[in-house]
Amino acid sequence: QVQLVESGGGLVQAGGSLRLSCASSGSIFRINGMGWYRQVPGKQRELVAAITSGGGTNYVDSVKGRFTISRDNAKNTVYLQMNSLKPEDTAVYYCNAQRPPTSYWGQGTQVTVSS
Repeated sequence: QVQLVESGGGLVQAGGSLRLSCASSGSIFRINGMGWYRQVPGKQRELVAAITSGGGTNYVDSVKGRFTISRDNAKNTVYLQMNSLKPEDTAVYYCNAQRPPTSYWGQGTQVTVSS
């Protein structure tokens, strides 16, 4: 089992910044990719950013140039630095870890961007 605990969400004005953290514990050996997803009511959960075990990253087009995903292997933590936030970034953000054949999820953290 892998446990994921997110933190860092909150309320921020448009143009502001937040940094989300996802601390992993448990059977973290052989975790491959990790990522951040977000979901708003009535819509499917979407991938925001992902990072491989080798450090490769990818982002959804809407956050490119504004968000940065990184990982600290010593702390078993993945971060999502979010700058220039927009109201449309408002969502519950979930951390995800891929440890084949299982996908693990955190409990989610709310990010609200006011206009």
